Amino acid sequence: MKIKYSLILIISIVVLGCKTNGNETKPIFHKSHELKKNNTPFSDIVEVGNMFFLSGQIGMDHTTRKLVEGGIKQETIQTLENIKEVLQHHNLEMKDVVKATVVLADIEDFAAFNTIYKEYFPQKPARTTFAVKGLARNAKIEIECIAVRSK
Repeated sequence: MKIKYSLILIISIVVLGCKTNGNETKPIFHKSHELKKNNTPFSDIVEVGNMFFLSGQIGMDHTTRKLVEGGIKQETIQTLENIKEVLQHHNLEMKDVVKATVVLADIEDFAAFNTIYKEYFPQKPARTTFAVKGLARNAKIEIECIAVRSK
């Protein structure tokens, strides 16, 4: 049921965010600022009006293309730093994030991840958190976000 309401929220945000001054705004699918990611089958970020939809990030060190070591806390820090880097590349900040979806490989990591997460998002964006059987590259966490640029 939680996922259903999250999807309704996301669809509502997209519909409302796609209109500016009565004109429809076409999405801009930005290339990644990471050259090694330009051949991936997704955009790091898609811009629609003043809204920015970030693809999920994991705790990968982009200089080595490997997951950071140290468990959920270190992966959470790296994941959030990766999000911050994508946002900064588009002149946005962590405070511009209004919605986050967090996927954990183990729900038992919830408390440890949450202690780090709230340091990065004191504004408390809307959030959905759930666990799955597996994530890309055997990551412990993946986070995707929606950010809004203030006019």
